[in-house]
Amino acid sequence: MLLWASLLAFAPVCGQSAAAHKPVISVHPPWTTFFKGERATLTCNRFQFYATEKTTWYHWHYWGEKLTLTPGNTLEVRESGLYRCQARGSPRSNPVRLLFSSDSLILQAPYSVFEGDTLVLRCHRRRKEKLTAVKYTWNGNILSISNKSWDLLIPQASSNNNGNYRCIGYGDENDVFRSNFKIIKIQELFPHPELKATDSQPTEGNSVNLSCETQLPPERSDTPLHFNFFRDDEVILSDWSTSPELQLPTVWRENSGSYWCGAETVMGNIHKHSLSLQIHVQRIPVSGVLLETQPSGGQAVEGEMLVLVCSVAEGTGDTTFSWHREDTQESLGRKTQRSLRAELELPAIRQSHAGGYYCTADNSYGPVQSMVLNVTVRETPGNRDGLVAAGATGGLLSALLLAVALLFHCWRRRKSGVGFLGDETRLPPAPGPGESSHSICPAQVELQSLYVDVHPKKGDLVYSEIQTTQLGEEEEANASRTLLEDKDVSVVYSEVKTQHPDNSARKISSKDEESYENEKL
Repeated sequence: MLLWASLLAFAPVCGQSAAAHKPVISVHPPWTTFFKGERATLTCNRFQFYATEKTTWYHWHYWGEKLTLTPGNTLEVRESGLYRCQARGSPRSNPVRLLFSSDSLILQAPYSVFEGDTLVLRCHRRRKEKLTAVKYTWNGNILSISNKSWDLLIPQASSNNNGNYRCIGYGDENDVFRSNFKIIKIQELFPHPELKATDSQPTEGNSVNLSCETQLPPERSDTPLHFNFFRDDEVILSDWSTSPELQLPTVWRENSGSYWCGAETVMGNIHKHSLSLQIHVQRIPVSGVLLETQPSGGQAVEGEMLVLVCSVAEGTGDTTFSWHREDTQESLGRKTQRSLRAELELPAIRQSHAGGYYCTADNSYGPVQSMVLNVTVRETPGNRDGLVAAGATGGLLSALLLAVALLFHCWRRRKSGVGFLGDETRLPPAPGPGESSHSICPAQVELQSLYVDVHPKKGDLVYSEIQTTQLGEEEEANASRTLLEDKDVSVVYSEVKTQHPDNSARKISSKDEESYENEKL
């Protein structure tokens, strides 16, 4: 179903305006057969008729044609023959044949009967003499017999009711009266519509106008009709419309098919449809496939987004775009859309993304490939500085961890030897055979009171520290000299001790609340 169909407001019936200017004669009473001596009134109905205009009447009979000019649009007649009328500036009307009969029984029928109307036939006797029963025949066959009503009503008349009619009346004394024969032809209200298109082979993306053309007779030019349009037995519109025109704003190849239209009266009792019209929507193959990048020129920045844009110069309908690497032939992505261009995003480009790229486009005629576009990836200065800074930070952290490990190793070796409870100064052990005289640990350790003027009492604290210095071969012999005099002395360990009453120092354990240990490199 074409949900994108839109209607245009035009005249109710195509091609009707010219015929509407033709006058139409109406008869009152609405019969064409009368008894002699009776009168009938003719009215010339014209489109946009003004009562002050004069009307010319044409009466044709056996002895010739007679013209009558009336100030208005009516004429009273009592003679048999053909009557036409003409208003100023209009063509002549269609003829109306009237019969003024001298028979004793006549069959009266309306001047014009159209399909869908109720056909009324009247069996009428002169001077309204009574009848006991009436019989109607159609093409020689009895149609009805009635002793209650002298009229025959045929609802929803159609061409099936065409034929030769006659009525037979029965009098009080079994008299039988036969009327004249009356040929009745039900007129077509409107012919089968014809579907027309502005283009039966349109190109995709263009519009097509459809028109459902039919014509009402002048006598029923004011009859409203409804229209609808169909494609391959599917309704294009959701409801019937008073407009015989339909615009398809944009057609695609899938809209090709067999189209037809329908016209019906408002009551729906008369419905007719057109013959089918084949519409073939043409598709333009893709051409001029081009691959571009954003940023342009195939220059990408590492870590940033790269957009691959595939476009075509021509091509209609649904197009499938596909992106590929030249070296691996792998597909990076596919998109199918009704567009002349499509984009593929590479969120974070890397050095490995550098190389040749191409794209293809296909709208059912086969893929068309673009030229290969070479993509280069460059680093940003910010990324290089970041790498250098990260390397330097890593090197510093490695050196710091190595220093801590060496210090912990030396401290473990000191702990495994003689404690600091004896002499306040001790020499490192002599190296064994094959060992280097240069140790990775401090060469000489001295334990010394920081505050010699402190007079310890019970509970007083004594602060001590370990100092190191590098000694040469001659200096090792004089190791007993005070290390504090050396200018290359450095503190590597300090300790807090408690002075007991027996002048012996006790090392504060980790459980004491006022114990402090510090390490210094």
